Amino acid sequence: MSQSDTKRALTPEEWSFLTHYFVGNDHRYRENIIIPRTLGPVQIKSNEEKRVEAFFESCPFKSLMSCVMGYGLGAAIGLFSSSVGPTATNVEQQTARQVFQEMKSTTLSYAKNFAMIGALFSAVECSIETMRGKSDWKNGTYAGAVTGGLIGLRAGVKAGVLGAAGFAAFSTAIDYYMHSRF
Repeated sequence: MSQSDTKRALTPEEWSFLTHYFVGNDHRYRENIIIPRTLGPVQIKSNEEKRVEAFFESCPFKSLMSCVMGYGLGAAIGLFSSSVGPTATNVEQQTARQVFQEMKSTTLSYAKNFAMIGALFSAVECSIETMRGKSDWKNGTYAGAVTGGLIGLRAGVKAGVLGAAGFAAFSTAIDYYMHSRF
């Protein structure tokens, strides 16, 4: 072989053949993907399943669900608290209608407050988690501080600071308890 034969350039057809031979074709088919099975059968999610999962893990959905669940929990706690201790001054002269109206107003008040707190906390926590790109205990602590601060700020700056510290400590304690148990 001469020196000129070894340095010649490949034609586009030869280059294409060599790349397909060594690398393979450009298309991958789902049936050809090999995934090792460690704990059971592995299934690849379809695009529809990925879209549904992304919807359920989105911040608006989480906030809406927290609002609805907070409303239900607040209604239950409000109903219980209004049935345990009436707030009227002359309980002996109250009619059943007045008792039920008082229970309704207390129940709705608790439900609205819990719904607002749940939606606000969930929206802030999800936003912080998205911005940080991590899912750890700090997200709940930061979200608790922001939520408590915003809620307490209605009563003044001092109440906002105390609300932020209290809600952050509560969120951290709950997060620690939930993660240490499971």
